[in-house]
Amino acid sequence: MTHHRILRRPLLGAALLLPLPAFAQQRTETPRQTRGPFYPVAFPADTDADLVRVQGAAAQAMGTVAHLRGRVTDTAGNAVAGALVEIWQCDAQGIYRHPRAPDTDRFDTNFQGYGRTITDATGGYAFRTLRPAPYPGRTPHIHVQVTRPGGAVLVTQFYVAGEPLNAHDGLLNAIRDPRARDAVIIPFIPADRIEPRALLAQADIVLG
Repeated sequence: MTHHRILRRPLLGAALLLPLPAFAQQRTETPRQTRGPFYPVAFPADTDADLVRVQGAAAQAMGTVAHLRGRVTDTAGNAVAGALVEIWQCDAQGIYRHPRAPDTDRFDTNFQGYGRTITDATGGYAFRTLRPAPYPGRTPHIHVQVTRPGGAVLVTQFYVAGEPLNAHDGLLNAIRDPRARDAVIIPFIPADRIEPRALLAQADIVLG
């Protein structure tokens, strides 16, 4: 795929990321999931890692801000630097920015819906986005795509720990390995130290 120029804005609290340990146990590979039908057919003008604030918009997106961050590593715990990490999700109303999505004319234009960043030397990535919202047939989730230097791609989805709809989501429960399933169910915890009324979700992505 063609890599567009990455627009960067500083994200609050990036210094809270902890260094990887000098040694690590074998890690569970992040399970692969469907890309889904709503990966952008055309990227928004603003594609940076802050999805809540669109450049030129008078207000930020509706919904609860969530800081999503972690590291991309291999199963031995080695950092994967220079990987392209993309996320996309519906807005706080459960609507995607996509021409084939239901009610897309009501999409919150103050929400990017899609963002990307490049992992740093430690494999770290960080996004400022929203706690995902449900829509008919799906529990709240964030789509994630990681492209390693050299082109290998992993597509997965992140889910909200404690969300009652998780028990009925077919895609989530199709992950049969409990360790792999737990790897994509992420606690969203209060993070007022980063941003008032925001949440923090920390998720490492482990590539095979």
